[in-house]
Amino acid sequence: MKRKMVIIEGNTAAAYVAHATNEVIAIYPITPSSPMGEISDAKTAKGEVNIWGTVPSVTEMQSEAGAAGAVHGALATGALTTTFTASQGLLLMIPNMYKIAGELLPTVFHISARSLACQALSIFGDHSDVMTCRETGFAMLCSNSIQEVMDFALIAQQATLASQVPFLHFFDGFRTSHEVQKVEELTLDDMRAMIDDELVARHKARALTPDRPMISGTAQNPDVYFQGRETVNKYYLAVPKIVQETMDKFAKIVGRQYRLFDYVGAPDADKVIVVMGSAADTAHETLEYMVSKGEKVGVVKVRLFQPFSIEDFIAAIPPTTTKIAVLDRTKEPGSIGEPLYLNVRTAVGEAMGKGEAPFKGYPVIVGGRYGLGSKDLTPAMVKAVFDNLDADKPKYEFTVGITEDVTGTSLEVDESYDVPDEGFFSGLFYGLGSDGTVGANRNSIKIIGDLTDNYAQAYFVYDSKKAGAVTVSHLRFGDKLIRRPYLVSKADFVACHNPAFLEQFDMLTPARDGSTFLLTSSHGPQEVWDTLPQEVQKQIIDKKLKFYAID
Repeated sequence: MKRKMVIIEGNTAAAYVAHATNEVIAIYPITPSSPMGEISDAKTAKGEVNIWGTVPSVTEMQSEAGAAGAVHGALATGALTTTFTASQGLLLMIPNMYKIAGELLPTVFHISARSLACQALSIFGDHSDVMTCRETGFAMLCSNSIQEVMDFALIAQQATLASQVPFLHFFDGFRTSHEVQKVEELTLDDMRAMIDDELVARHKARALTPDRPMISGTAQNPDVYFQGRETVNKYYLAVPKIVQETMDKFAKIVGRQYRLFDYVGAPDADKVIVVMGSAADTAHETLEYMVSKGEKVGVVKVRLFQPFSIEDFIAAIPPTTTKIAVLDRTKEPGSIGEPLYLNVRTAVGEAMGKGEAPFKGYPVIVGGRYGLGSKDLTPAMVKAVFDNLDADKPKYEFTVGITEDVTGTSLEVDESYDVPDEGFFSGLFYGLGSDGTVGANRNSIKIIGDLTDNYAQAYFVYDSKKAGAVTVSHLRFGDKLIRRPYLVSKADFVACHNPAFLEQFDMLTPARDGSTFLLTSSHGPQEVWDTLPQEVQKQIIDKKLKFYAID
């Protein structure tokens, strides 16, 4: 079956599936998750129905705490219910999340993962918020790309109904939630085929009703509380198998196969990176180039972070592996290591202790932090992580992407290292917030995606201010799949929509030799050259750029 290709953002992909597979949606806006609630509300306002032919109820509450309470109440009445949030909003939901998980109420919370306010507030993406939820009892499923956001939103919905364990489906705030990509759209028939109506009926049969009285919300004493808490074990032990079976079912219906831990790279790799989120695709792109040069490297993409299946994780790693680097997109001050690193350490340690690991010896395992507050992770940084593993004395706790000269944790990065991008067009557009640059580029990439056979990607960099700040639009399109969730560093086209920027930013260094430079200027063809700073004139000449000016 040929499915429709659409060019959408990550938030749109999540909202599309969530609205089609739920009956109640409780929302409260917070960046960068707000579009999911807005899209769902608009769908309901238009009378758009879910896969059962009913229009979902969308209600905006007074806060995220209220939204979580509404979700808990609606689930208790047997309604299929969801919500969307991020950052401090997710923190406000945690008290209700403990209750939802404790009562084994199936639901999926869709999270565009974002930084938490620590030394300062940041609206940008990392995994700080979702990692605070590890003790709540929610399973945690991570998407790496816009296509995966759509796919995993559906997989999580079926898996939560099958396991009765609630799910956090999360993806990187901004880098995935706001990136525009061309993806294959799931149909409502796909969703109907995936969702088991018998499981929906089972959920509804557990609804609170005077027809089937039951006790709920009790207070327990020391004689029984511990025992009661342990009764959920069998449900959580079953989750990894249920998720894998759901992924297999999805593959039969749609054709895309996922695993709890997907390995890519050399089959006989000796160095492996373990990572989740959009950075997994950056690592994938980098290692493909490295493997083509004969290097024995690989990457494990973590899908189901919690419950963490030791058996499946160990099975994903080549037995030839001697060195492992684990990358976390969060910081836990005072901890012996970040969450994914600790999981990997424990998994390898248990497998080695039981004699179930395939490795000849105990592999070296190092852990690093990257990407906090949407700091970019580039192929050069991935290469630096592999280089650290090759060092005689590798850093066991490191940071990559910054210069950390306080405690000396940062890795040295060769910024000149890059992965060739033949077959892609790459463009950079510099604008001023609210001048229309971002909107115009969003429209352009959607036109290219919709009206040509090209794959297309767009990502827009701007700060927390609503207007008046610099915006940079990063566009790529070409005839092959674009797996590059990082900023454009070498461009075929550079546009400057504000001449004042020429004095403030070095925007022509990324321009390739012979590429095109477009300047918005009120000066005519005879005067515009003389208005350029001398350094810009030199770059245009040295790089043999095609220079155009428009008013």
